[in-house]
Amino acid sequence: MLLTVHELEARLNDPQLLESGAPLPPDAQQLFEHCLALLERGDIRAARKDDDGQWHAVPWVKRAILLGFRIGRVVEMPAGATPFHFFDKHTFPTRQFRLENQVRIVPGGSTVRRGAYLAPSVVCMPPMYVNVGAYVGRGTMIDSHALVGSCAQIGERVHLSAAAQIGGVLEPINASPVIIEDDVIVGGNCGVYEGTVVHTRAVLGAGVILTRGTPVYDLVRETVYRSTAEHPLEIPEGAVVVPGARRVTSAFGEHEGLSLQTPVIVKYRDDRTDAATALEAWLR
Repeated sequence: MLLTVHELEARLNDPQLLESGAPLPPDAQQLFEHCLALLERGDIRAARKDDDGQWHAVPWVKRAILLGFRIGRVVEMPAGATPFHFFDKHTFPTRQFRLENQVRIVPGGSTVRRGAYLAPSVVCMPPMYVNVGAYVGRGTMIDSHALVGSCAQIGERVHLSAAAQIGGVLEPINASPVIIEDDVIVGGNCGVYEGTVVHTRAVLGAGVILTRGTPVYDLVRETVYRSTAEHPLEIPEGAVVVPGARRVTSAFGEHEGLSLQTPVIVKYRDDRTDAATALEAWLR
């Protein structure tokens, strides 16, 4: 008999499930499979947004994914009808889609791992990869060579441009994954890591790198955004971020003319920015 979500949460809140050498419950495989199915339907997620607008990890969901690694054994697996094979934990094969999923997967080597949710009208350009626990909202495009890391949360109508890297996190289980909210544009070769939150309608220009240790300078509001021990780096709604640099002020740095990479907010999204991205609707 399948458990309810609340019953699953109660079972998976047991920290001993992941302790090396601790006995596993006899239904560990069934618990894990049930959670994977719920993740793939979007019924549960690895992170949630609270009423105050703050995102938080959902530890029991991440514990369920980690349980799959504990009970899994490395095997050789085929990948459906594709000509390549791979070696991985038997608990994490590739996810197979059907026409009724309404996900467009263009041929050319893309892979989605089991336990990831892709909403209807998502477009996957080859080659791209979506890892376990990730959530990708309706109408989002994942472009060529883009990565959506484990448990990353991608909103609706997002464009992850070519070679964009959205970092993932499984451990520690209370660590929040990267969040990309609705209508965000992530430019080519961008990297967003370490729990960074990019709020609605922001635009990351090509080559922007955001990490927990990255300060972001806002030229419009004349402020600096940083992460803290309690909160991740957050990019404000509608911000347009481009790669920038700030000079190194040490004597040696001054002498050598050195500077450090620094993302800079140069404007906030307006009608001209939206017009420049209007082609998106046709591509989808």
